[in-house]
Amino acid sequence: MKCTKGINLWNEAKKIIPGGSQLLSKRAEMFLPDQWPSYYNKAKGIEIEDLDGNTFKDFSLMGVGSCILGYADEDVARAVKKAVEGGSMSTLNSPEEVELAKLLLEIHPWAGSVRFSRCGGESMAIAVRIARAHTKKDKVAFCGYHGWHDWYLSSNLADSENLDGHLLSGLDPLGVPRVLKSTSIPFEYNNIDKLKEIVKENDIGVIVVEPLRHQEPKDDFLKKVATIAKEIGAVLIFDEVSIGFRKTFGGVHMSYGVEPDIAVFAKGISNGYPMGAVIGKSDVMDAAQGSFISSTYWTERIGPAAALATIRKMKDNDVQKHLDTIGQKIGEGWQRIASEVDLDIDLIGPNCLTTFSIKHDKSLELKTLFVQEMLKRNYLAGQTVYVSYAHKESDLEDYFAAIKEVFAILKDAIDKNDIEKRLDGPVCHAGFKRLT
Repeated sequence: MKCTKGINLWNEAKKIIPGGSQLLSKRAEMFLPDQWPSYYNKAKGIEIEDLDGNTFKDFSLMGVGSCILGYADEDVARAVKKAVEGGSMSTLNSPEEVELAKLLLEIHPWAGSVRFSRCGGESMAIAVRIARAHTKKDKVAFCGYHGWHDWYLSSNLADSENLDGHLLSGLDPLGVPRVLKSTSIPFEYNNIDKLKEIVKENDIGVIVVEPLRHQEPKDDFLKKVATIAKEIGAVLIFDEVSIGFRKTFGGVHMSYGVEPDIAVFAKGISNGYPMGAVIGKSDVMDAAQGSFISSTYWTERIGPAAALATIRKMKDNDVQKHLDTIGQKIGEGWQRIASEVDLDIDLIGPNCLTTFSIKHDKSLELKTLFVQEMLKRNYLAGQTVYVSYAHKESDLEDYFAAIKEVFAILKDAIDKNDIEKRLDGPVCHAGFKRLT
């Protein structure tokens, strides 16, 4: 197997596109430096064809979590094709955005208003802007990863390690105005005492939480956060961009019985087509009228059409149950095979974002070796699988056969202490690193 065209194009891209790609998570260096195919010709279901004609099954990021139904889902594509043929943009508004707003409010009766964008990071920026406009307060307490905008990265102006546990270690907030220093303050998930300390020492107007990533809330953590927000008059924002409809139809906050003031969705609500939604209580959302939040392409037709088709298909087919079942089987398979070859791994949930970690001091080298050997077996694979509706039980037998071979290689490399010698290229990046 050769990935020559993709590798060459990536090396060319790095010379003319800072960072090589528009998304850090798609850099070849994050997977397999000097060997990753990098570019695709077409994608369908869970299969991806690269520029050299190689076909891989995707047991990794599935479009970085955006394709919850699988690549090029026919029902969503049909809706998008209709939108394109009818004109994706005009001087007038598309009725689909009103239809989508009504659908989201029907799913979330606690909310009364909706604003739309086209991606997660800008959706979060909109939400924070609205929340600040409502409370007339600048300071934000946050927990989790929330994108690339100034309000979030400003946390690293106060302490260069503030975002290490939330984003990526070593991230430099160059270009973020220093006047924003100490306006965004981090606290750890399930650490309610830290939030109480922040609230005591600062005039907090906004609290932002990723309600679930890989840790379940303990001791009513989310309810306690909501209580604190209410007590101090802060706007509570739940960032559901990544977890969204993946675990629970309508969003994971519905599983825990906690209603925020604002909830933010993107990625999986439109299955690979740009779409973002900020929903919230009417009295809070009305503050948007006192600010300027506006963009031409937030009014195009394709995103809402894709979101309508995606959300309805998720509901009609109980997609969340499928993701949970397949994710559980993947995790159980990893654990079983690791036990068979005596490889020490830990499993991390939830099932829809099933993840394993290798307990070894050279975990990054082992991750690189894992990706390398799975690629040779025609799998785009990582230690996390964003399970999609297109992943079927029938796909697992061959996948586990490849996993067994590769886990055995990892174990043998550990036993013989020759992990680096088995790598065909450099070790993958752990986080933010410059490419030039």
